[in-house]
Amino acid sequence: MSEEIRWGIVGPGRIAESVLPDFAHVPGSRAVAVASRSQERADAFAARHGLERAHGSYASIIDDPDVDVLYLATPHPQHHAIAMAALRAGKALLVEKAFTATTAGAHEVVDLARETGTFVMEAMWTRFQPAVVAVRELVADGAIGEVRSVQADLGVAREYDPVDRLFALELGGGALLDLGVYVVSFAQMLLGAPDRVVATGSAFPSGADAEAAILLGYDDGRNAALTTSLRYALPGTARVVGTTGWIDVLPRFHHPQTFVLHRTGAEPEEITRPQTGAGYAHELIEVTECLRAGRTESAVMPLADTLAVQEVLGQAAEQLGVRHAEDRAVL
Repeated sequence: MSEEIRWGIVGPGRIAESVLPDFAHVPGSRAVAVASRSQERADAFAARHGLERAHGSYASIIDDPDVDVLYLATPHPQHHAIAMAALRAGKALLVEKAFTATTAGAHEVVDLARETGTFVMEAMWTRFQPAVVAVRELVADGAIGEVRSVQADLGVAREYDPVDRLFALELGGGALLDLGVYVVSFAQMLLGAPDRVVATGSAFPSGADAEAAILLGYDDGRNAALTTSLRYALPGTARVVGTTGWIDVLPRFHHPQTFVLHRTGAEPEEITRPQTGAGYAHELIEVTECLRAGRTESAVMPLADTLAVQEVLGQAAEQLGVRHAEDRAVL
């Protein structure tokens, strides 16, 4: 690993445009290259962000010897094939959520990462937000007793367009992989992997899920009630309920600045922890520090948690009759 961690961006879409400026807040890291299946798009992105190299194929950036780590920001079904090829080439990875389109695909990527000893992390920025870090610390310190229930919702109202990535099943469209991943990951962070998953909802004509309510059940009685939608807007709130109080994470909970701590017998306490930059810097710093330390995964967003989340998403999709598939022909 060079003294400076050199990043390659795979997929110059909306999320990559948002993430790139936050590299300014990450000491010792620099984005140096971008790849698209369109040379023209890669060139334009590189020019906008001052990147040194623009690759007209994903295979080309995987072969670039001057890139240490790849940030995968393509549609969900493309993550699997690109990640597998990158791992075989020894490239570390930060993979946008949802990590893959299918549970089986996630297991294949994680197995190869562990087999090759190569760093991989899901880009679940929520876990690195200072406000969420503070919530976890309070919970660990027993501020609300034992956590028994988690509630979370995240939804937006979008007009149905079958060719838009959000609605096209072959591009991983639907509420589950785009927004549901946040509510499921938040619950898993606090409760662990559930013993049962029950999902109900509806689908668009394309076969992608339009909305879902997901109940996670645990053998000891703990539970999570989660809602996600592309059909209607939801507040974006989360509540963590314990035996001696609760915490309300104010909208939008997946990148919050403020939460309210309610302890039994005490006045509510509002706590604000603003993020750095647009909020992506924290996960970029985590990857940089892990690579410098020679770690193969993050302790904050470990691969076991990513697999647990993918298992829930997979079960929910199956119950809704949604059939996701990996795009194995992307390279």
